[in-house]
Amino acid sequence: MRILYQLLVVLFMMLQGAAGKPFFPGPFDLCVAQNGRCFPGICRWPYYWVGTCHNGFSCCRRYVEV
Repeated sequence: MRILYQLLVVLFMMLQGAAGKPFFPGPFDLCVAQNGRCFPGICRWPYYWVGTCHNGFSCCRRYVEV
């Protein structure tokens, strides 16, 4: 039964390759996931710093009053 699961995984990977889609997704951008934008330097008003982007820029999110 275990070999059946392994064969299904291999078949799935082959079908993904035939469709032209990568099996593993690209790098996950945490800044975009936090509704942020990448800016060079420091974050200026109306943005505040929430982290660092993949390219070394500052990840800034817009300050929103409720």
